[in-house]
Amino acid sequence: MLFCIMQKRAADHYLNFTRKERNGTVFLLFAILSCISVPFIYPLFFKEERIAKTDFQKELALLKTIEKDSTKKYFSKENTATDDDHYYKLSERNERTGYGALFSFDPNTISDDGWKKLGLREKTIATIRNYLSKGGKFRKPEDIEKIWGLHEDQVKRLIPYVSIKAAEPVSGFSKEEFTKPNYERKKFVVASVDINDSDTSAWIALPGIAAKLSNRIINFRDRLGGFYRISQVAETFGLPDSVFQKIRPTLILNNKSIKQLNINTATLDEMKQHPYIRYNLANLIIQYRNQHGNFSSIDDIKKIMTVTEDQYMKLSPYLKVQ
Repeated sequence: MLFCIMQKRAADHYLNFTRKERNGTVFLLFAILSCISVPFIYPLFFKEERIAKTDFQKELALLKTIEKDSTKKYFSKENTATDDDHYYKLSERNERTGYGALFSFDPNTISDDGWKKLGLREKTIATIRNYLSKGGKFRKPEDIEKIWGLHEDQVKRLIPYVSIKAAEPVSGFSKEEFTKPNYERKKFVVASVDINDSDTSAWIALPGIAAKLSNRIINFRDRLGGFYRISQVAETFGLPDSVFQKIRPTLILNNKSIKQLNINTATLDEMKQHPYIRYNLANLIIQYRNQHGNFSSIDDIKKIMTVTEDQYMKLSPYLKVQ
């Protein structure tokens, strides 16, 4: 029973309005009704003034008459200006709109009046005069594009009418006298180089051979004991094959004397310095000589197992047994 009474009180609390809430609700409803009724009540107190159609047409005709009179006054005022002012205004309007007289002209010789007739302003003409006074020249029709202040559309309009006269030769001189003389190019022939007798300066004179390469070639030649064929030059460290093929026609071999190494008496240090022997082969030669005695001929080198036929043919010119 107590629970039911508590529920009834809670419902009354949420469903009933207080006095303030009732007053606020009534005021809100009154405001809404007032806003809705304003469009209907306003015409009853304030009547809109309507203009008759005939009156509107009269006012429109009067405005047109005033506009026509003002235009006449403008032109009459303009006509009272001096001819120079009128021409300047016309030129300015022509340049802005692209209008003006069109005729063939040379931009290097045309007068200021001629530029004006073409529709250019005084400021633009002054720019052209300044350019010409400093030695400038228009050499082809497209050069007028460089004129500062000349619009692109007017450039296109004037280019077809540009006619530039060719410069006349100076009197007393014929055109033939100014022709560029034809000089025959001298062909430099590189002197032949003996690969066994040439020094560094002779090698540097060859195309593609600098000081560094020339020193390497001579150093390689000295360690070998001399060249016995021209193709050995290509074995120089750092020498490109393309450079060797270029200088090969200039290389000769007149001095065929080379320094030979006695394999029966040479020490290990002496033999290993040779580019074709080095340490491994030099050590085998010393061991073979210690085991079998001196070499009786150069061919005995072939008895060493590691020596190939190609290696023997390459090395034999530098060896001797006596």
